[in-house]
Amino acid sequence: MTPVEFSELRYGMFVHFGVFSQLARGEWVMNREQISPAELELLAKDFHPERFNADELCRLAVDGGMKYIVFTTMHHEGFRMYSSELSDFNSWNYCGRDFVREIVDSARKHGLKIGLYHSLNNWHDAPDAVDALEDQEKYDIFIKKTFARLKELAERYKPFDIVWYDGWWPFNADGWQGEKMNAMLRKIHSDFIFNGRNCLPGDFGTPEQHLTPPSPWRPWEACVTLNSHWGYYEGDNRWKSPEDVIDMLLTCGSKRGNLLLNIGPRGDGSIPEKSSAIVRAVGQWLREGGWEAINAFDELTLSPAIPTPGERGDWDPHGRFTASGNDLYYVLMYPRKTLTIAGFIGKVQRITAYGIGELRFVQNGSKLKIDLPDELQGRLAPVLKMECDSPAGVYRTGGLRIANVEHPRYDPVPPDIRY
Repeated sequence: MTPVEFSELRYGMFVHFGVFSQLARGEWVMNREQISPAELELLAKDFHPERFNADELCRLAVDGGMKYIVFTTMHHEGFRMYSSELSDFNSWNYCGRDFVREIVDSARKHGLKIGLYHSLNNWHDAPDAVDALEDQEKYDIFIKKTFARLKELAERYKPFDIVWYDGWWPFNADGWQGEKMNAMLRKIHSDFIFNGRNCLPGDFGTPEQHLTPPSPWRPWEACVTLNSHWGYYEGDNRWKSPEDVIDMLLTCGSKRGNLLLNIGPRGDGSIPEKSSAIVRAVGQWLREGGWEAINAFDELTLSPAIPTPGERGDWDPHGRFTASGNDLYYVLMYPRKTLTIAGFIGKVQRITAYGIGELRFVQNGSKLKIDLPDELQGRLAPVLKMECDSPAGVYRTGGLRIANVEHPRYDPVPPDIRY
């Protein structure tokens, strides 16, 4: 897979799963509570996730409209979720299962691209990163073991698509020997693409918990939790709604980026019901016109001060715009019987909604009124496709009419508001 092909995937599933899952206090619990390696080994003896089902996860990804899956092969705690000849601290030794093999085989069966997450840092093995930071001899051992782990992982599960590094504390690219690391893995499989978390730029950017594309633009992916934690945390009910996920997909899509949305299975391997419900709801939305809307990424610029030529976008109280050529997509986030869009640029020729067909509308100059049938009222964020005679958009200001002289669109000085 090339970086450009990756940038067209648009939506993927991140899966954080490991021994930490059974403690139900998040993926950093070993570090945050200073659980010793010996204590963690005792906990691992009770790790028997009988309800973990790779096919169920991959089916959920497909039903959710996702195109790829990224799985934690080893988080910072150092427990390998696969059979390893380099350490006994692995899932085959403790519970007789190779979870990475299960995920890789299932993802291939379901047509998903495959990313393998692997932490460079490792709180379990000795010497660890702190030892390596303090002592050159221990650093040499530590980095040699890191390379050996990555080599074993790549050789065992190739071909897969994405090497997803993480846990790059406490070294920079020179400390991780990033160029050598990537070259070693590319020698094993030439089609790997890499994120930038061995401190090199990588083939794509990975903003975490925010949706900011790299500048200048290059392929990118926003990785985001579905509640407030990556690993399962009992009692974390701060779930993002389906509308929240749709809004993130629209933002990522409009900036030609991907959304990597996280699922954190429980310690027994089961998927939290709320996660499944949200993912499936968004998947249905994608099938009902959403996929087209998140792939309409003509730039809809908005400068709040002096307008720039070619501006086509603005915020709207009822939903979100995306655009592709002469087509303008409107994602209605709140149920309404009628929709009025003022400041419309262009002439509308036809408006359709998935499963309904053409909608009635009236356009008088720059004011567009659309009748929304009852069938749309209960639908999650219905997508209206407006086919126009030219690249359409909207232009509004802070006044009731557009001034006939040069004017600030909203604010004459740089505002604190992010439009």
